[in-house]
Amino acid sequence: MFQLKGQQKTSSSLKSPMEIKLGQRMIAKSLKFPTYSTYMDPDIWSKLPPELLEHILFFLPLKTFLNLRSTCKHFKSLVFSPPFISKHSSDSSFSSFLLLSHPQCYSHFPLYDTILGSWRNLALPFSFLPPCAAKFNLLSSSNGLLCFSLPNSCSFLVCNLLGKSSSVIQFPSFPFAFELLTLVSKPDGYKIFMLCTKFSSSYAFVYDSKVQSWRRYDGFQPLLVDNFHQEGASFNGSLYFATPEPFSVVCFDLENGKWERLDTEMPGELTFVRLVSDTAEGKLYLVGGVGSNGISRSMKLWELGDGGKWEEIERLPELMCRKFMSVCYHNYEHVYCFWHQGMICVCCHTWPEILYYKVSRRTWHWIPKCPSLPDKWSCGFRWFSFVPELYALA
Repeated sequence: MFQLKGQQKTSSSLKSPMEIKLGQRMIAKSLKFPTYSTYMDPDIWSKLPPELLEHILFFLPLKTFLNLRSTCKHFKSLVFSPPFISKHSSDSSFSSFLLLSHPQCYSHFPLYDTILGSWRNLALPFSFLPPCAAKFNLLSSSNGLLCFSLPNSCSFLVCNLLGKSSSVIQFPSFPFAFELLTLVSKPDGYKIFMLCTKFSSSYAFVYDSKVQSWRRYDGFQPLLVDNFHQEGASFNGSLYFATPEPFSVVCFDLENGKWERLDTEMPGELTFVRLVSDTAEGKLYLVGGVGSNGISRSMKLWELGDGGKWEEIERLPELMCRKFMSVCYHNYEHVYCFWHQGMICVCCHTWPEILYYKVSRRTWHWIPKCPSLPDKWSCGFRWFSFVPELYALA
């Protein structure tokens, strides 16, 4: 047994268990702690300094704090305070998802959590949407915002599901048929781009949320539409599109409405071309099939270099390429691509899985089919990048 220096072991220093219990009872009796109610006196709350009150509230779970917004104007204003923004703008609780839209799962969107690497059964909150949104079709997504069409009211709906805010935007004209709709969201607002082909003319329409109005510009000839599922790639303030054969790249300036053809030589023996942009790093990628006579034998990935030339960076492994080509049956109009959190996602409208390239690891992977999807669903699979952002302005 260990003994402290200067301390002697005597029989008087040892206490029996009965003596210890008796001493504990005496101490507890002498303290006589009062019992308090869990309800806090409002007078105490009213006397707390505002800085201390806000600091206490910031410890609440995010969902609870958001529910407090309806209780008073002060709590609602706290959501936009600098301490709250700094705490939650990069909160790990805001996961990122790949969202699947399908005609057969109306108003229910399967979500794949790309951080956890698993399917999530989350109920998206649509109850706050206006009555005109009883029926909707998901068209585009950008930085936490989703854009739907509302066929029954001839309008679009842009909403932030996390912030529970939305806006209804009327079509610029009636009747109105559109293609290549692309939502571009920025911290100070968003823009909606689309092409409208009427008779022999083609027009581009741009909606600016800051001025809440549409502007019409000339379209591009020849027509860009050879894939109704591919959106424009946002890069350096413009939207980039690939033209049908002979393949080239054109861009539309969202500020002045001018079209420009990219002066760069395209890779050889292309069978299809899709463009993807990483807006955070300012990079533009080209995903293309390589082959002859309209048949792809391989699929490659290029990046637009500083000199304006396409630089090959990766090739899809042969076995994965065979699977993907068999999936789309060489009908490349079903193939579309988009960027999601460091991933280049390559999808097919007729296949429930996603092929993606992890840029940081330079590796290709498949995301498996959602377990809840019935086997009989053979087409209509439309994927979107969904990264919840509390402060995305709808």
